[in-house]
Amino acid sequence: MILDFEPGDKVINPLAKEWGIGQVQSIIKEKVTVNFENAGKKVINSKNIELKKVNDKNRN
Repeated sequence: MILDFEPGDKVINPLAKEWGIGQVQSIIKEKVTVNFENAGKKVINSKNIELKKVNDKNRN
């Protein structure tokens, strides 16, 4: 699996939208560390949760 993220990218977790927008901090294998505006730092296993990249132009 190749992830289309790099540190600094803005993402959301579609399963927990209340976390708000997060910024990718690091990626190690399938583990993505994201700092979310409403939930703090989370380590996401990309095999279990598919993060969605946020385009600043269309923040829904």
